[in-house]
Amino acid sequence: MIERIKWLLAGLVMLAICGGLLSVVNGGKLSNSPALEYAKYKANPQWADLPLVEGQLQCADAPFVMPSSGWVGVLYGDSILGTVNHSGLDIFGLEGNGKTPVVAAYDGYLTRLPEWTSAVIIRHTDPLHPGQQIWTYYTHMASVDGNSYILANIPPGTEEMPVKQGMLLGYQGDFNGQSWRQIDTHLHFSIVKDDGSGRFLNETDRANTLDPSPYLGMRLNSTCADRPPLCRPDIFCE
Repeated sequence: MIERIKWLLAGLVMLAICGGLLSVVNGGKLSNSPALEYAKYKANPQWADLPLVEGQLQCADAPFVMPSSGWVGVLYGDSILGTVNHSGLDIFGLEGNGKTPVVAAYDGYLTRLPEWTSAVIIRHTDPLHPGQQIWTYYTHMASVDGNSYILANIPPGTEEMPVKQGMLLGYQGDFNGQSWRQIDTHLHFSIVKDDGSGRFLNETDRANTLDPSPYLGMRLNSTCADRPPLCRPDIFCE
């Protein structure tokens, strides 16, 4: 009887995991996972009904440019696997690894920590809140086996390298560190708060990040996002 109960519990756990893998809560509505939606996206030659953006698109009065091109598959505030609130945007490119460019969203100073295979972070003067600092974080710029797609002139250990808006940083990839969860080729982009002394906070906690909507001039928060994203003056949810 005890063994039967163990097997039953194990089965329930697996069902829960599978359910998480096959769903993402989007603005309170259950929809397909990013991987399944991306498969649909790639199979559609017109891509007419899916949210596409162009890299370096800049909406009127918005300070940032879009840092990469493709399908905005996961938005700010989406819940992945039913547990973790997403801290930024996932932009899935068209061409696979090492093809879709990633650029700096705004002028600033770039750092790549020595242990970072696929990521860089840029410190900015906050264009919407003068006197404050923010950081933009760009990751998954490497292949699953750790072949980095970040430009060679941005090696690990780079600190405070001046960059201009639109400067090429690297290319989208599918590296996901030591995680068990495989991912499609994409860029994860987020806006990270400063700790008040010139250091960035932990990006994996959404409380340490900012809604990118006002910086990009689009509704990119899962609560009220447009599909596809579009430039608009009223970027906040009603």
